[in-house]
Amino acid sequence: MGPARRRAALRLRGGGSPPLLGLLPGRFSVFPLFFLALLLGFASLLWLQLSCSGEGPVLGGGQSRGAPRQPCPPQAPLQPAEDEPSWGPHRLALLVPFRERFEELLAFVPYMHRFLSKKRIRHHIFILNQVDHFRFNRASLINVGFLESGNNTDYIAMHDVDLLPLNEQLDYGFPEAGPFHVASPELHPLYHYKTYVGGILLLTKQHYEMCNGMSNRFWGWGREDDEFYRRIKGAGLQVRRPSGITTGYETFQHLHDPAWRKRDQKRIAAQKQEQFKVDREGGLNNVRYRIESRTALSVAGAPCTVLNILLDCDTRFGIGHLYASPSPVPELQPGLAEADQSISLRRSK
Repeated sequence: MGPARRRAALRLRGGGSPPLLGLLPGRFSVFPLFFLALLLGFASLLWLQLSCSGEGPVLGGGQSRGAPRQPCPPQAPLQPAEDEPSWGPHRLALLVPFRERFEELLAFVPYMHRFLSKKRIRHHIFILNQVDHFRFNRASLINVGFLESGNNTDYIAMHDVDLLPLNEQLDYGFPEAGPFHVASPELHPLYHYKTYVGGILLLTKQHYEMCNGMSNRFWGWGREDDEFYRRIKGAGLQVRRPSGITTGYETFQHLHDPAWRKRDQKRIAAQKQEQFKVDREGGLNNVRYRIESRTALSVAGAPCTVLNILLDCDTRFGIGHLYASPSPVPELQPGLAEADQSISLRRSK
């Protein structure tokens, strides 16, 4: 049997090259075939995109050439909705006092949006960004957030930006029976004294008004929530706390790094005497401020509103004018949020 017949016999018996490649020229390489398959796949995807976006031509059928095609189905949202009416009649204003803590903010907003949406809590996040020259005033920022949160919310959460709830059993629902301290002393990773009401505290707007909000006297870090506890008691309200939570001090993640974020704990002038007294005059009724800008923002698909706030301080008493930025604060870049949103968070003036 000649060589040509022997090769043909081998192919018929299943030996040698596969039948498909046997039809190809002897020196044909598999790589051009692979490249051709990729090119055909890309062309198919391009045609599919054009055919459902209305930009491609219409061939055949009863439609005229160039007639609009059926639109593509909408893409699924990156994040769940923040305001689904079927979740209930109440809506939470999440008030977040803020200054120069961008790393925590980028983690906080999408995390809290997912957390509350999973619990079916209607909500909106307000970032209360202090942009004046004065020392940080958490209580005044919360007063401003309360006043600026609008009539479509009926209760608030005073929420630190560096505290994330890890236990989904924590209640963020409407606190009808009275102030509800989510970050209770039994659960907070750092503060365990009985009268502590900081970190995360829920109140109805009616109850917050009964307390006349928080005192505006506290410039710098600390003491404002201790004074607010006395206001709550003075208004005849009872602080409630979570029950049945078994995760203890691991209930929250605390993002604060004390080595990087130094707390402004200076007490000067009248602060030394006033820090342990109840402020019976100031609060919601006399907070002085100006909204420099209000911007709707999306952080990793999670919506929020940024209020750039200029607080007013009577510097004659020397309690608010010692603030100085410890380090330059970078602008947030558009890539950190949705591409179609403008970033309004900025460093202090």
